[in-house]
Amino acid sequence: MFKWIQTAGFAEYGSAALVFVTAAIVGHEAAVGMSQNQWLAASVSVLGSISVAVMVHMWPAKPKAKAAARKGAE
Repeated sequence: MFKWIQTAGFAEYGSAALVFVTAAIVGHEAAVGMSQNQWLAASVSVLGSISVAVMVHMWPAKPKAKAAARKGAE
């Protein structure tokens, strides 16, 4: 039922959306005004979302299992 969540395309677009939404929220809050602690937390959240996007993009694919040889097939 939820196989589409595990697809590579969903992960790519989902991580890109995470970066976009995080940057938009941080940008809005920065325009309103933030304290030093809020700036630190915002920086960590933006870096975290970017690192998720990089991991999704660069993570190696699972190795595919080799097909077993059939007996008698030549």
